[in-house]
Amino acid sequence: MNIMKKIKLSIVPIAVLLFTSLIVNAQCVESPPGSGNWIRLDGQPCTNTIVTAVPFLRIVPDARSGAMGDVGIALSPDANSMALNASRLANVTNDLSVSATYTPWLRALGLQDVYLAYLSGYKQIDELQTIGMSLRFFSLGTISFTDDNGQALGTGRPNEFEIAVAYARKLSDKFSVGFTPKFIYSNLASGQRLGDVEITPGVAGAADISAIYVTPVKHANNESELSIGAAITNLGTKISYTKSINKDYIPTNLGLGAAWKFNFDEFNTFTVAADINKLLVPTPCLGDDCDTDANGIQDYKEQSTFGAMLGSFSDAPGGGSEELRELMYSIGLEYWYDEQFAVRAGYYTENSTKGNRSFFTVGIGLKYNIFGLNFSYLIPTTNQRNPLDNTLRFSLLFDFGSDIQE
Repeated sequence: MNIMKKIKLSIVPIAVLLFTSLIVNAQCVESPPGSGNWIRLDGQPCTNTIVTAVPFLRIVPDARSGAMGDVGIALSPDANSMALNASRLANVTNDLSVSATYTPWLRALGLQDVYLAYLSGYKQIDELQTIGMSLRFFSLGTISFTDDNGQALGTGRPNEFEIAVAYARKLSDKFSVGFTPKFIYSNLASGQRLGDVEITPGVAGAADISAIYVTPVKHANNESELSIGAAITNLGTKISYTKSINKDYIPTNLGLGAAWKFNFDEFNTFTVAADINKLLVPTPCLGDDCDTDANGIQDYKEQSTFGAMLGSFSDAPGGGSEELRELMYSIGLEYWYDEQFAVRAGYYTENSTKGNRSFFTVGIGLKYNIFGLNFSYLIPTTNQRNPLDNTLRFSLLFDFGSDIQE
């Protein structure tokens, strides 16, 4: 039986509330006045979380990466590579591969009908080129809409999806690039109204641009492989659920990652990987001077996509120290025995003023012939609730065709 969820009819917050629990700003003051340094009354930095529309695009759908603290920008390639860095596909070793991932959402709250499903795959054209395709579908379950007075406005099953294609190419033996155009559709409350304004599905176009450098490294008497990757994801148009010109940013993100794979012998390999991510969208303005043209829309929301992206490195009210607090860190470990059994662990953290998500992850992987199976489990380390608290998610992978690079 579906669990009915009553949510007031407010478009972006619907998606945000189901993505993560936001920290409510305590009363903040600028100290000293005019400094841009905003603090709470207890002297701690003011909470100023960056919020975007369609946050489901930032959910890591791959159970392998999910078991490694959401690391994935520079990992070895598989059928889920285009979720974080499509350029990894240029280094695949199988001709064809597909994967299906299921991620339950908010199960700790007793919800059974909220989930993320991800279907992806690739086809190797030749030793230099690979194409990929993916479908990301986010179901928000059955929701009972109400107005501000608590009057029922009917029910619906909001959902969002992304369709993406990818092209990856080797430019040299060690360096590869990837390009991933995508179509984004977000239907949160279609058919409902906000006063006299009709609500429609939000539509946006975006693209990912990525690159990876892979080189062998001699380590003692063993072979190892160092990978360094970078990806700008969800670079695209703003999105709106009405005809208003006040549109919302999608979660454009810059990610940098590295992975070092050690081949101890023919049976044992060990990988350590780390990622750093930063949203390339404006930091919310604090204070009374956020709408200089007095049009009812805060200035930071009126920037163009590219202007906001470039300005995101220097627009935090608290200056450079707050910009550094906007970085998100991941580290992951992976051990494979005989390329058949894997054990994984990881840790993810972000600053308490920017979302306060911190958690450990663990998981295992199994592979037999063409079939692979990955599991991951998230263990929270703060009081900030995570939608994946104590939740098991899994990916199925199928590799077809010969290993044409060997």
